[in-house]
Amino acid sequence: MRELTNWLSGGADPATFPYDEVVAEFQRTGKHFVDKELLALLDQCRAVAGPAGLLRTFLDIVLDKWDSRYDYRTYLALPLLRMPRQDRNANDRLLVQLIADALAFEAAAETGGTDLLPEQRPEPPLVTKRYRLGLRAASPVLARLGVPAPLGAPQPAAALHALVVADQTPDERRDLRLTMLPVYVVHDEYLFIRVLQAYECTFASLAAELESAVAALADGLVQPAADHLGHARDLLNQAAPLFSLIATMQPDSFRTFRLYTEGASAIQSRSYKLVESLCRTPEVTRLESPAFRSVPDIREQVLAGQPSVEQAYRAADRAGLLPAPDRHLLDERMADFAAALLQWRQTHYRIATRMLGTRTGTGYTEGTPYLAAARSIPVFGPESGGEAP
Repeated sequence: MRELTNWLSGGADPATFPYDEVVAEFQRTGKHFVDKELLALLDQCRAVAGPAGLLRTFLDIVLDKWDSRYDYRTYLALPLLRMPRQDRNANDRLLVQLIADALAFEAAAETGGTDLLPEQRPEPPLVTKRYRLGLRAASPVLARLGVPAPLGAPQPAAALHALVVADQTPDERRDLRLTMLPVYVVHDEYLFIRVLQAYECTFASLAAELESAVAALADGLVQPAADHLGHARDLLNQAAPLFSLIATMQPDSFRTFRLYTEGASAIQSRSYKLVESLCRTPEVTRLESPAFRSVPDIREQVLAGQPSVEQAYRAADRAGLLPAPDRHLLDERMADFAAALLQWRQTHYRIATRMLGTRTGTGYTEGTPYLAAARSIPVFGPESGGEAP
């Protein structure tokens, strides 16, 4: 690629790296089929890019297959999304941008405005359904941001995208461009990537709420802890339309691009494992399972004594800080969140079964049997009073 050789010979300034040209080539062929000469050239760029920063992160992501370390995080380019976690507003901005971008791609493909990922385009009725479900997913996020959803617009999906783009920063626009790196050229992979990124954003937000609940309980602040648990429940329930959206994927399309995602699986989700471990400390067998072995940093946090909501609840109760009304409030909020998470697991299993059948998972897991077993993992222990029936 001429742009890369020019960049290397022209001083290799990270600020002038040809990101757009590289992304365009990856999108033209799919990450799995990028020319090896281009990958070798990108590896040369990495050698002079320095040990940290945006460019190094980007190059590590695009070279994941070259390095034989391709996984869920690099497939979704999660390090480039920079989820702020503790900032509710920033997380919601990212979430609505991901949804709006997915719908904008559907609109561009439907009108012939893009030749990106041209294989197996969906029929117009399916696209219309995606618009409706995407708007349903975006509406509560917009409400949290204090922005009315454009439900009455003649073309609401286009109106949503225009609304989001008008408020985007240059860095936010760049992050969206750099994080669409499909493995192949099937249309539906765009939707798949954006919905998975949106769920990662949601679980990052859940983790932040649970961490805040733990801190509040440690300080004896029951109402703030209950509020954080209630907000976490609302976030998860309001994200349910994302499952409906991803369920519109054409099964043949999914099976086509899934051939090239071996090594990447949601079992490797750090955000999900963090949420699980913040609810209650996983049992030893769970910590030793492939699920937690695949997220070593989260596993190490747990082994180092990361506190959980359940632990904080029990400690507050033992210290006499939970009179009956406060205990009842926390029990109710914990049960509500547990019910929401258990429903999420059940829906995940149902959709995976529909798409995968008995096929194995792509992260060297057994696929739907793993999800079936994971459904029964307690969210909170019975002693904490928060487990849903």
